[in-house]
Amino acid sequence: MKKLTLIALGMICMTTVMAQVLVANAKRIDPFNLATAAFVWSQTTFDFGKIKVNNPVTNEFTFVNAGDAPLVISGVKASCGCTVTDFTKDPIEPGAKGFVKATYNAAKVGAFTKTVTVNANTEEGVVVLTIHGEVIE
Repeated sequence: MKKLTLIALGMICMTTVMAQVLVANAKRIDPFNLATAAFVWSQTTFDFGKIKVNNPVTNEFTFVNAGDAPLVISGVKASCGCTVTDFTKDPIEPGAKGFVKATYNAAKVGAFTKTVTVNANTEEGVVVLTIHGEVIE
């Protein structure tokens, strides 16, 4: 009986020591020092100026991943059906370039402002790009 008690006590002590070691190691991980991806855009707004009706125009917004982890764009959404988008689909390594294209097809005359929302694994998570101009006959 004494042997059983000593074995149980030893196991409890060993479990306690192991738990303390695990907690001490977990505290060494700095949650604020994790690798992140980061956009650095050449521009986030583009003015097409005056364009003709029913004449599609395209702008390519370019960026560099200034972070230290691959940047992944999970989605790009235009604010209306008159704007079609394309973007870099593969992960963008740190220091590499990527793009988001916006093609606007002007169906009516007048001034316009449209947005393209970019979702990615960056700290801000969402970036809004803007295109604008004036449609003429």
